[in-house]
Amino acid sequence: MGLLTFSINVTLDGCVDHREGIADDETHGFYTRLLIDCGAMLWGRVTYEMMESSWPAVADGSEPAPPSMREWALALETKPKYVVSTTRTDFPWTNSHLISGDLSAEVQRLKDETPDGVLLGSGTLAVALDRLGLIDEYRFMVHPQISGHGPTLYQAGLPRTRQLELISAEPLRNGAVATHYRRTT
Repeated sequence: MGLLTFSINVTLDGCVDHREGIADDETHGFYTRLLIDCGAMLWGRVTYEMMESSWPAVADGSEPAPPSMREWALALETKPKYVVSTTRTDFPWTNSHLISGDLSAEVQRLKDETPDGVLLGSGTLAVALDRLGLIDEYRFMVHPQISGHGPTLYQAGLPRTRQLELISAEPLRNGAVATHYRRTT
């Protein structure tokens, strides 16, 4: 059974808006390595649609991008992508699959069938999966910024506090810190 790892960019004040944070070569390199090491991606529909709107064009070269972004896009292109949605059923992007039905059972099945683990990249979906006790690890890229706006990490709240064990904290040259935590409760 693989682990479900929630990974997201977050500013010091908890903002998880995709337009915030530092998107440089070092950050893209970190996420590309993380992506290559996992067995699949898991997103909610909104995040999937945001990713689908830009990364396939970077991967096929029709959208110019720096080499680090292109490497990320190429890794993403080949990775299985699973999408939780109740409103959309057609996902034409390469290797994209719908997850529907009982969320807990379907995500547990995905974990069971993905020994290299599943990388979760949607904040709203993370809250739902954390409430179900399905998230095993957290990989937060903490950016040295205060955004002063939302959306924020775990904005919808959890029923109780999660205790985490620090596995590693890696400072990047740009001032961000790549943190890795494992759930203990």
